[in-house]
Amino acid sequence: MGKRITIDPITRIEGHLRIDVEVENGKVKNAWSSGQMFRGIENMLTGRDPRDAQHFVQRSCGVCTYIHALSSVRAVEDALNLTIPENARLIRNLLHGAQYQQDHIVHFYHLHALDWVDIVSALSADPKATAKLSANASGRPESADYFKKVKGILQNFVNSGQLGPFSNGYWGHPAMKLPPEANLMAAAHYLEALQLQAKAATMHAILGGKNPHPQSLVVGGVTLSSDLTVKNLKKFESIWKETKKFIDEIYIPDLLAVASFYKDWGAIGGNKNFLAYGEFPLNDSESKLFLPSGYLKGDLRYRKFDDKKVTEDVSHGWYEKGSAKHPYKGETKPLAEDIKHSDSHYSWSKAPRYNGAPMEVGPLARVLVAYAKGDPAVKKLVGATLKKLNVGAGALFSTLGRTAARGLETVLIGNEMGGWLNQLKSNISKGKTKTYQEWSFPKGEIKGRGLNDVPRGGLGHWVVIKGGKIKNYQYVVPTTWNMSPRDAKGQMGPYENALIGTPIADAKRPLEVLRTIHSFDPCIACAVHVIDPHTNETYKVKVL
Repeated sequence: MGKRITIDPITRIEGHLRIDVEVENGKVKNAWSSGQMFRGIENMLTGRDPRDAQHFVQRSCGVCTYIHALSSVRAVEDALNLTIPENARLIRNLLHGAQYQQDHIVHFYHLHALDWVDIVSALSADPKATAKLSANASGRPESADYFKKVKGILQNFVNSGQLGPFSNGYWGHPAMKLPPEANLMAAAHYLEALQLQAKAATMHAILGGKNPHPQSLVVGGVTLSSDLTVKNLKKFESIWKETKKFIDEIYIPDLLAVASFYKDWGAIGGNKNFLAYGEFPLNDSESKLFLPSGYLKGDLRYRKFDDKKVTEDVSHGWYEKGSAKHPYKGETKPLAEDIKHSDSHYSWSKAPRYNGAPMEVGPLARVLVAYAKGDPAVKKLVGATLKKLNVGAGALFSTLGRTAARGLETVLIGNEMGGWLNQLKSNISKGKTKTYQEWSFPKGEIKGRGLNDVPRGGLGHWVVIKGGKIKNYQYVVPTTWNMSPRDAKGQMGPYENALIGTPIADAKRPLEVLRTIHSFDPCIACAVHVIDPHTNETYKVKVL
């Protein structure tokens, strides 16, 4: 019988996630992903004005605010068969691109890096050797004095009896492979990224009114025509360029440097099925997308996506029994009795399926779909990365591939933002300032869906409207796809499946489980409970 390990809650994510794994002969044999939060916002929206929905759904969390608003207004616009003005499309793309730039930097450095970087090891690094490593690895070499200063900051934490933001990590774990100098370089950039990401977030304030919960989106376009000035666009452009420079010169080199020491993770934590809704419309009808929609099922052959095949299963969730339903007919009916955790019913998450199959969504799905479809920019960037790391295309289907894909698409989207910004500036200079299209509700029943590929993956909002009021509202978020429990057929969700076969060096410190789960960037808040079923001993390990 294998050992049962429970990690509850998973930290360095948004929300409450529990992961159970059964470990046998040093590897994960079975896994269960359990969402520990009930949302219920869908039920609050029934009977409300559809224009208000975006303000409710933004409150799903404090991170993914803009993207829920975007999906919501797109759903209503789809129901109305409404085409928004070009400027509104460009502004939405820029706001969404800014979300990617800021979100992916935060994920790599502040949520995921400490699974690979040993901060304590950095204290033994030679600043001169670190400067030499930086010169070879990054596009912006730093001096030995710079790394000496960072080392001093870390040492002050230790001398004070704590490590501050670096407390409670798995320092010294046998799965940590970076040399001290690489650890010091990464720690320095961790601190720098803290400041940069805050500045990147202000791009939303410039074109969105505020961050979080930007207010400029409305059904029909955006509402900032009076703020669409040359001065504001220059301010946005300046922050975009600074953020892009950090991504190109620091983030990507750090990603490649860290990945070069963990190539074995190119064979760990993978899935076979991938789905992308596509994102960043390039024409006013939104029929052409910069990131294409599509799906893969077990291979690298591109297949066309059809949103009619999306369903949600509740067989293993804490919901009233029912068959799998498309979101237009979806229900959110939590169990009335006391909730008990068991291997048969263990999550507040539903189980989304595409044509009956579980699908991974997110950066890796988007990159793989674009790669399979033959997108030249994606194929070039992926090919260069595989060559740089000296690994085959099979390494993409893994925890390493998932982490790399997030960085690669940050580059792709950041580059494309320049074109959208130039077009917007050109429109304004020509006096083309329209950002909103008038509309009105019809009397009968209408329905629409707002599909949106966001930093964490495919996000969809579905709304049924009757008499100008919401009759039904359902939304399926990226983490619902990825953290889904088993379905009626017993098929595992992507988190669960990706964990199978993961090596575990120390059951009391299950770092390897965190690596794969964090690579998905869960959005579901600091102790980890690891239970040994043979002794009933509970190990409590805090992680950052």
